[in-house]
Amino acid sequence: MACSAIAVSGENARIQADSYSDITASGITASDTAAEQDGAQLRLARWQQLLSYSHQLTTSQTLRRINRFFNQQVRFEDDITVWQRTDYWATPRETLLKAAGDCEDFAIAKYISLLQIGIKQRQLRLIYVKALSGPPDSPLQQAHMVLAYYPESDAEPLILDNLISDIRPASQRPDLIPIFSFNSEGIWVTGRRTTASPGTQLSGWQSVLLRMRQEGLYRRL
Repeated sequence: MACSAIAVSGENARIQADSYSDITASGITASDTAAEQDGAQLRLARWQQLLSYSHQLTTSQTLRRINRFFNQQVRFEDDITVWQRTDYWATPRETLLKAAGDCEDFAIAKYISLLQIGIKQRQLRLIYVKALSGPPDSPLQQAHMVLAYYPESDAEPLILDNLISDIRPASQRPDLIPIFSFNSEGIWVTGRRTTASPGTQLSGWQSVLLRMRQEGLYRRL
């Protein structure tokens, strides 16, 4: 279940969350069977219902529901299988239409969903890690991405991961070795914010933000 490494390049892109009311199933194609089309529509409808209902929940309840929703609705598949590309970061809508994605797609979908219901960007970071396979001293490592939620700026983050169903504090995930983290506002290395812009340094991020704006999820500042 290895995820591909993150590419670097691209143009600057600054964004902010917008309404999710314009989410559609326009990605469904004529070649899809009726059952596949119905399934895709149902997943998108359930996502919208979840986003609407989550405003009534506590933050802890919301984190669990968002994490569980994508872990249950989406199966892990690599980009070659799903998109016939070596590396492709999908929008949440694309991921739900396919009902498949890799670790980056899970993390992005959870990140965007939490932004949509009002979680602050400063509380969320996508973290590129090395996931250890086997015992702690195992040399086997896989590139992986998870989502971190920070209750406070200096608090220990909670990790939302497609590899396990429960949400645990970072200290309880010794199998994950952080490399760097980012959100729409910046990039952090060894816990310190860098001067680099995620829009210019992460090509996959810049591309997926553009497509989300086109879908109505994001708009340019």
